[in-house]
Amino acid sequence: MRHFRIVINLTYVILTAAITAWIALVAYDYYLTPLESRFFHDLHEDFKPSGALGHGLGIIGSLLMIIGVGSYMLRKRLKRMRRIGLLKYWLEFHIFMCTLGPILVLFHTAFKFGGLVAISFWSMVAVFLSGILGRYIYLQIPHTIEGRMMSRTDIQDLLKESEQTLQHLITDDELRESITAELQALSVPNQDTKKDVKPVKLNTVARHLKDAGVPAKNRSEIVAILKRNLAFGRRIKRLEMMQNLFRYWHVAHLPFALLMLIIMIIHIIVALLFGYTWMF
Repeated sequence: MRHFRIVINLTYVILTAAITAWIALVAYDYYLTPLESRFFHDLHEDFKPSGALGHGLGIIGSLLMIIGVGSYMLRKRLKRMRRIGLLKYWLEFHIFMCTLGPILVLFHTAFKFGGLVAISFWSMVAVFLSGILGRYIYLQIPHTIEGRMMSRTDIQDLLKESEQTLQHLITDDELRESITAELQALSVPNQDTKKDVKPVKLNTVARHLKDAGVPAKNRSEIVAILKRNLAFGRRIKRLEMMQNLFRYWHVAHLPFALLMLIIMIIHIIVALLFGYTWMF
């Protein structure tokens, strides 16, 4: 499953990069032409905002954003959809659609902004940039395999389960107690420097386990558990701060997204009233 997720994310990156590069290469000279001279350019009829390709880029880009936002919101809020795929996969699809969509809309504008549409465009830019920040904050919060954000209690329960697993893997009581004590010491801030103690070197722990005669299979499992525990130990200290930041981020991200969508819909209605119906 992990390899499948990597392949999907890599596909998203390649598609976004390839489509962006193709449009940029094909219309590179047109976009660099001064606005007052573009009317005489050979590509003007195709890549102007109302042109066959330029208009199409705007329509496709808008649809991608609507699908990306709508599908993710429905997956989060509708009970009947909660069994359809993991939430983290829907989030990654949302990010892909809401990255490629704005890029296509940017090319649709031909880098010319003005009027009411400019508000929608800069709202889109704000949504895009805040999305990058939100993704960073989201990654700082531990999540379950389904993609649900974990609470402090969830993490503490996992740490207790890890301790029970270590008891079965490390039969030597003295060795187990020394490793447990070392991990507990690492989770307590240094009172002198007010900074966290440097993480334990897991290679050293693995060497101690080997010297104690712990089988290789158990050693690798123990080191993996310790590594996860250290990561959770560091994250639990800033868990509440990140969760609060994530709530504040929603307050800023959602209004910009709604403003963008509302003005986009107005723009589409006006375009249809003036007869801009693309190829149809």
